[in-house]
Amino acid sequence: MLSDEELARAVARGDAGALEALVYRYHGPLFGYLQRVLRQEWAAEDLVQETFLRFVRQLQTGAVPDRVRPWLYRVATNLCRDYWRSADRRCDRELPADWADREDFRPSVVEICERQETRREIVQALEGLPEIQRRMVVLRFYQDLTYREIAEVLEVPVGTVKAYLYQAMRSLRSALGELEETRSRAGGKHYA
Repeated sequence: MLSDEELARAVARGDAGALEALVYRYHGPLFGYLQRVLRQEWAAEDLVQETFLRFVRQLQTGAVPDRVRPWLYRVATNLCRDYWRSADRRCDRELPADWADREDFRPSVVEICERQETRREIVQALEGLPEIQRRMVVLRFYQDLTYREIAEVLEVPVGTVKAYLYQAMRSLRSALGELEETRSRAGGKHYA
C-alpha cells in the first residue's frame, strides 16, 4: 500500500487514480471530524470538498506537503474557522432548503438504550470543554491523530497538545463522574 506522501506525489504528476485513493482514504474521517465540529452535515460535506480542492491546487503548484494527513486536517480546521467567522454564516439563520424533506432518524424515548445515553453524556461533556481542547480530543480520539499531527494541524507545540489533552481528559472524567453520580441518585435509570 502506498503512503499518503507517495500518493500525493503521484497526484502531482497527474495520476487521477492516486487522487481517488486519497479521497477514499480521507473523505470519511475528514467528514466525521468536520461534522463533529460544525454539527451541520451539509456544511461538513462542503468543507470536505473544499479541503480536497485546496489539496489539488497545492499539488498543482508543485508543493507536495511533507505529511499529507496533518496538512488535510489543518486545512479543514482553518476552513471551519473561516466558516464560523464568515458573514454568510452569521446571516445563515435559515434552515437548509431540503430540511423539510429530511427524514427524522432520531429514536423515540422508548428506543433510547444505555449505550446511546452514554454517548450523549460524552458529547455533553465535550461541549463543556474550551474549543481548543474539544478539537484536540476529537482529533486524538475520533480521528486517531498522533500528538505530533495534532500539533501540526493546530499549529501549536507538541507540549501544548499534551497539556491540553491532559486537562481535557481530567475535565471529561470529572463531568462524566458527576453525571454518573446524578444517575445513581436518580435510581440507576440510564434512560427516560
